[in-house]
Parts: sequence; structure tokens; C-alpha cells
Amino acid sequence: NEAKKVILISFLNSVLGLEGDKKIIHLDFLTTFQLPRITGLKTSIIDVKVKDQTGNTYLVEMQLSEVIGFDKRVQYYVTKEYASQIEKGDEYSKLTPVVFVGILEFDYFEGSNYLTRHLILNMETGKNELKDINFNFIELPKFKKELNECKTLTEKWIYFIKNAENLDVIPPNVDDEGLKEAYAES
Repeated sequence: NEAKKVILISFLNSVLGLEGDKKIIHLDFLTTFQLPRITGLKTSIIDVKVKDQTGNTYLVEMQLSEVIGFDKRVQYYVTKEYASQIEKGDEYSKLTPVVFVGILEFDYFEGSNYLTRHLILNMETGKNELKDINFNFIELPKFKKELNECKTLTEKWIYFIKNAENLDVIPPNVDDEGLKEAYAES
């Protein structure tokens, strides 16, 4: 919620590796309903939708169990958000990036990495030239670290998310204001 901005800013900066001039310093909360432009089309509801100071939109979704078509639903959410930024007659240059962050309570992607990033790549060169859409997933079951093994802020955030319901005190190795506030709220 609006009063907890510092928590979300810390989480997004950490998980997305945003630093320097890329770092989020301000967020505006947006309606989480993605309403269709034409009656009868599908309405979507996102857990968290925010826009940063540069106009980038972030969609954050917690998924407790794998559902059929999960990958398609995630792509639908992001592309629907991207397309909704302009109206008939608007210039395409008004479009701004949409970043998806999915927190999954299940394994979905191959490999052992608990944090994966997915981009649109040129298959020949491997370059990311279409940069406005990207997907980031945290697969909680793959995160096996204990609190004393967490060194980076990202690891501490993922530990917190995975274990929040069982945590009673703020660990001494937590020095980030957003994460401290998240512990205090849990």
C-alpha cells in the first residue's frame, strides 16, 4: 500500500539489480485492474502495479500454485499493460518499459537458479535490442539458503519472503530500511 512504499522500492531495486541512475526513488501505485477497452474482453487483476519516476511500470505477482497456461497469462498481463499506455493517434514513442516480477511458490523453469530474468533476444546475436518488456521470476522452493548464508540484499529479501510467516525478530545482518520495515510489518 501507499504507506509502505519504502518496502516495495527496496525490494524492486534489490531483486532487479537497479543501481545508480536506474535505481527507483519514487513509486506511484496504480489500479491493479487491467480493464479491457472493448466490452466482453478479459479483465485481469495484478497483485501490485506501480510506476516509477521515469515512467517504467512494474507488475508484481505472487503465484501460490502452478496453473495451466501460467506462462501465457504472465505474457498477457505484461503485453496488455504495455499496449494500454497509448490510445488511438498517440505516438509509439510514448510507450515505456513494463517489468514483471513473479514470486512463485513452485518450481517452474529448468535449472537450479532461484532468480531468473527473461528478455526478448535476437536469436542470431543474442542481443537484447527490444528492451521494453522483461520478466523476472523468484522460485521460492529453489532458494535453499539459511539466514546466516544470506550475504546480498537480494538473498535477504528472498529469505524474508520465503520465511516471513515464521520470523519474529529483525536479524542483525539486515541494514536496509525497506527490509527492516518489512520485518517490522510481518
